Amino acid sequence: MKIPHRVSAAIKAGCSHLLCSLLVAALAGGLVFGLWYPFPYRELSGGRELFLLIVSVDVMCGPLLTLVLFNPAKPRAELWRDLGLVVMIQLGALGYGLWTVWQARPLFLVQEVDRFKVVAAPDLRGASTAGLPAVLQPGWFSGPVTVAIREPKDANEGQTVLFESLQGGRDYAERPEFYLPYEGTTALKALSRAKPLAVFLQKQPSQETAARTLAAQQGADMTQWLYLPVMARQDWVAVLDKQGQIQGFLQGDGF
Repeated sequence: MKIPHRVSAAIKAGCSHLLCSLLVAALAGGLVFGLWYPFPYRELSGGRELFLLIVSVDVMCGPLLTLVLFNPAKPRAELWRDLGLVVMIQLGALGYGLWTVWQARPLFLVQEVDRFKVVAAPDLRGASTAGLPAVLQPGWFSGPVTVAIREPKDANEGQTVLFESLQGGRDYAERPEFYLPYEGTTALKALSRAKPLAVFLQKQPSQETAARTLAAQQGADMTQWLYLPVMARQDWVAVLDKQGQIQGFLQGDGF
């Protein structure tokens, strides 16, 4: 059966629109996963699922609208107007989706006493990062910054944070005024609660291959490595060397 000319033309236009949409989505994916949610934060912070949900809806809706509206019998001006409106709506929806993903992006990887914690923009609850030194400032187009936490200046400051956190407020990890660069002595301090990586691999033998691959990439002896759990949407651990520096991440419950 011969396909009507209008349907055939609409299918061609819809397919062309789909290819263009996939290209734009790929560029957006490079921005999101290359800068805002670098590995493993796409899993740690749920960025992959959020992005795929937004983009899949956007990619499908545009070509479907083109498929419905495209009619070669229409006057050229009317046809371009219809297609232009579809593209504007699609780009607007994509822009809003990217803004949503950007708003939810992880800003900091905070080393607490016996763990690391991923802190996203909403977790700060409006707390300003403007007072942080430039090296700790989260960038518009960069991944999370690894930071440590200073001790309270006095008992009153410590009690204030404790009481507010017990009432559902922000804990130390969500308070930028407590952040310190994660380096030198602050990085070494993280080792006081770290455990040998072998302990983690005994509980998570499925990660043995990933650990060996990571060690080969780093040119290191993984028997010298330690780990701390990472608090996030999924269970991961941060792998540390003898200086407390993060060498990579492995998936699994580290507690």
